[in-house]
Amino acid sequence: MKFAELAAAGRFVLGPVTLDSCEVVDFASSFDDQWFHTDPEAAAHGPFGGLIASGWHTCGLAMRLVSRELLAGSESFASPGLNYLRWPHPVRPGDRLMLEVNVIEARRSASRPQLGILRWQWVMRNGDGDGDVVLDLEATSMFKLDD
Repeated sequence: MKFAELAAAGRFVLGPVTLDSCEVVDFASSFDDQWFHTDPEAAAHGPFGGLIASGWHTCGLAMRLVSRELLAGSESFASPGLNYLRWPHPVRPGDRLMLEVNVIEARRSASRPQLGILRWQWVMRNGDGDGDVVLDLEATSMFKLDD
């Protein structure tokens, strides 16, 4: 989707995506090998009452949805970062996740008018978009514009 289309639409609902326990453990074993992500037996006796996905895994799921469904074919080329990132509730194996993306601001850069700047909020929830928030972030993305 092109920058102008993203800016005009303003809101998108993406997903669903679901993880199984093997995916949770595999990701965590490589990138966030804390026991409550990698050891189902120990996690069952821990503060979450079971295995939970790494927050970084949740971010990766959201990024996959955005990159495949919104940024594919766009002029997007970089991001200077996030304004905030929160994981208010854990993701458990079997959770069905939906991502709501809201454009907060879309503008041309004042100093480099060939750049489009998109500031947007991504909120991932359990269920059909009405469940607990498992990811809340605000990102800025940059787009190379021709005109």
